[in-house]
Amino acid sequence: MRNIKSTFPISRCLLPVLLLVLQASCTSLLQKAQTQFNSGEYQLAIASYSKLLENDSANNEANFYIAESYRLSNRIEKAAAYYDKVNAENASFESQLHKGRSLKGKGEYEAAKEAFEAAKKLTMDDEKIALATKEIQNIDAIAEITPIWPNHELENYELLNSTGIDYAPIVSENQLFFTSSRGAGGMYAGTGQGYTRLFKTRAEGINVDVQGVQTLNEFRNESGLNQGAIAISPDGNMIVYARGNSASRKDLPDVSLFSSTFNGSGFTEPAYMGVNGEPEYWNSTPSFSPDGETLYFASNRPGGYGGTDLYKATKMASGNFGKGVNLGPEINTPGNEMFPRLLANGEFYFASDGHPGFGKLDLFVFKEVEDTNMVINLGPNFNSIADDFGIFFTKYPEEGFITSNREGGKGDDDIYYFKDMTPAPKVVNVLLNVVTKTIAENGEEQILPQVRVMLYDDNNQTIDGNLTSQSGRLRFPLEPEKKYSMIASKSGYFTKSVPYSTIGKTPAEEDLIQDVTNITLDTTIVLDQLILERAIVLENIYYDLDKADIRPDAAVELDKLVKILKDNPGIRIELSSHTDVRATDAYNDDLSQRRAESAVAYIVSQGIDADRLEAKGYGERQLIIENAQTEEEHQVNRRTEFKVIEITD
Repeated sequence: MRNIKSTFPISRCLLPVLLLVLQASCTSLLQKAQTQFNSGEYQLAIASYSKLLENDSANNEANFYIAESYRLSNRIEKAAAYYDKVNAENASFESQLHKGRSLKGKGEYEAAKEAFEAAKKLTMDDEKIALATKEIQNIDAIAEITPIWPNHELENYELLNSTGIDYAPIVSENQLFFTSSRGAGGMYAGTGQGYTRLFKTRAEGINVDVQGVQTLNEFRNESGLNQGAIAISPDGNMIVYARGNSASRKDLPDVSLFSSTFNGSGFTEPAYMGVNGEPEYWNSTPSFSPDGETLYFASNRPGGYGGTDLYKATKMASGNFGKGVNLGPEINTPGNEMFPRLLANGEFYFASDGHPGFGKLDLFVFKEVEDTNMVINLGPNFNSIADDFGIFFTKYPEEGFITSNREGGKGDDDIYYFKDMTPAPKVVNVLLNVVTKTIAENGEEQILPQVRVMLYDDNNQTIDGNLTSQSGRLRFPLEPEKKYSMIASKSGYFTKSVPYSTIGKTPAEEDLIQDVTNITLDTTIVLDQLILERAIVLENIYYDLDKADIRPDAAVELDKLVKILKDNPGIRIELSSHTDVRATDAYNDDLSQRRAESAVAYIVSQGIDADRLEAKGYGERQLIIENAQTEEEHQVNRRTEFKVIEITD
């Protein structure tokens, strides 16, 4: 296990009955075991108490202290059987609570909930009842945890890991720094694992030079002392790390933070940091803010919310960091929080066993979601029933490292790398073939070359544009499911704007087979010649009998003329109305004038300057069919026309 993180304060919740038994029935082995326990030598205490159980498997005291030794050395998942024996004889709230946490650490959720319910019945303390209730709620919340990055996959960095402890990797200036027990000088009696030291090797992102691993020469890396959880300032000029659990009684009693600064020729001798506060408390897992002005760390100092809490300290003018400030109950819980990491985007990552998670330590992010700060579990692809902690992004959010002691690892704590394995999206390339034409004198379409066609997006921003070839062709690359518009122009022709959409014209993503699919679409733009004084009939402009009001069907046709005028701002037109011969001349002149003026008024209402329009009623004076007999022939004569009478540019 990671020694720097695993040594928590000794429980003050020892069973009074057991203490009386201890006082009344001391033996040399029992005294030895108790001394080891009180000294934090939990692995040695487990061995000594286990010898007592060989002769007396029901020894309540031995079972209790073995359970506590496993809990306090961060191996609580091994404690359930011993708490169970304790509870059979003399259950307490604490022993039932810890049994529940042990069962949760094994993934036995329903049994854990039963233990928490049993704990609630053993106390009248509202805070304790709330604590057990929260544990039950956390288990119930597991079903709602979903991956925030569902396609991220973890892989054990087997070539980098040892058979011992490897944890808390960070990358700085193409160097990977991490903590490991490889080549340990002696055994740490708290866990039975080797003492840890600091190591480094070259790295490019998650690609690590596993052959070049070496100890961090800037520090002594003494034997008989745990050193680890390194943090390096963004400018590379300060190193902060944790140091403690010394075998020497002359050293500090617990884990503390030390710092070293670069003085131009090398790093200074590591110095005890003021942020530690009183030396008897545990302080570890440091990290810097992206600007280097704030130091984050974990501590079990008094005044927190329980277990280890996360704190921050701000750099002062002297270059030292000030007093640690608790991050508050949004992040900290009655459980343990550690391994903080603030990103430049404001997201705050940390490990916790107090928020809803799968077992022991899980990875979480604290961030703003829809104007609300939320703590979010990273999900089952990152977290397990074991300890998962110490996330570091080499490329956010696509890749990086975490540490875990989950099943299937090479050693105890192992370094894992993660990558975003989201399949590359299938690409659809859309090519639009544009052909420009005009209407010949015979009424048939013919190719119109050298037309300038401009392409715009749906925000009217220019995307592309060019002249069509001599064959009237031009090709534009487009995107699927998008709206566009094109404006085609050529001297001597009406400019025309044409909407175009690729929506619904490409295969659905689920139907794509190949990684790249090319789709070719075709469209034709027809330009009309712009000739002064040439009448152009507006089709389907109808009026009610003896009326000049614009009907809805007529408005649809007039809107087309509005568009022409908007596309061609340099033209003035005459809009004329014509009647058939089935009334008096005076009547037809008046009716046609009123209809022409009504049409002009409608066009002006659509945003066209009135100065660009003239209304002219011709009555029956410009018949197309002189001796019309049928209704169809009369309809030909009853028409609305426009002609360009002036071109200003």
